[in-house]
Amino acid sequence: MHDIRKTAHDYLIMTAGTLLMVVGIYFFKYTNNFSTGGVSGISVILAHYFPSTPGTFGLMINLFLLLVGYIFIGRDFGIRTTYVTLLQSFALWGLERILPMSGPMTDQPFLELIFAVALPGLGSALLFQVDASSGGTDIVAMIMRRYTTLDIGRALLVSDCIITFAACFAFGMTIGLYSILGLVIKSLVIDLVLENINTNKCFHIITEHPEQTEKYIIEHLNRGATRLHGEGIYTHEGREVLLTVVSRRQAVKLRRYIRATDPSAFLLITNTSEIIGRGFRGVS
Repeated sequence: MHDIRKTAHDYLIMTAGTLLMVVGIYFFKYTNNFSTGGVSGISVILAHYFPSTPGTFGLMINLFLLLVGYIFIGRDFGIRTTYVTLLQSFALWGLERILPMSGPMTDQPFLELIFAVALPGLGSALLFQVDASSGGTDIVAMIMRRYTTLDIGRALLVSDCIITFAACFAFGMTIGLYSILGLVIKSLVIDLVLENINTNKCFHIITEHPEQTEKYIIEHLNRGATRLHGEGIYTHEGREVLLTVVSRRQAVKLRRYIRATDPSAFLLITNTSEIIGRGFRGVS
């Protein structure tokens, strides 16, 4: 039952993330000819030179890459990647027919660039959170990772840069420079969102009375803790140090509880975004 709920939750996150990407790409990227890499960037450029739409080119490219992925990677390719790729491709293709756009929504290209980058960036971060992929050039990266020793991250960055610079020749320097700026902002948005989504609070609690705090952590916060034995270097008196990691919401409760019940305790609270272990992320 737990696995079913977890799977349903993950697919809900994947759907929300994919639809955010679709909104950003269709309403803001396609209409302004912004090309910030990936399949959507290639589609925008191809639609400029050939008599078809970006959504149609995106659908064709993604279906081709899915086929290539299954040929070269096989069953390990991933149901989640297939789901996200198909949902995104058909959603973009369908929007072009249901809600055609003849031009940008506003006369503020920089404002639209922010949405064209921020919405797909947020969507990508949500996908990363549940170990999913939006497909596209990520499929090429998976194949390269399996069959070559190339630096995949650098290779994808180079390909995105080439696609982005191509916009300068296709649409002129103004759109090209907006696209280059968008590529920079996209990487920053993804990193920022991922860091904030994953941020937890790490507590080091130096106290003479650890038992009541331990009980509160276990019974009220449903978290674990590790007790360390320390010694003050000035007084050489023994101290107990509790180490625990909690969510930001739980951190407020724990800090308030300690201040109310053990005001002499010394607290060290730090942000941490990579927690691997029971109760957090599994070791992969």
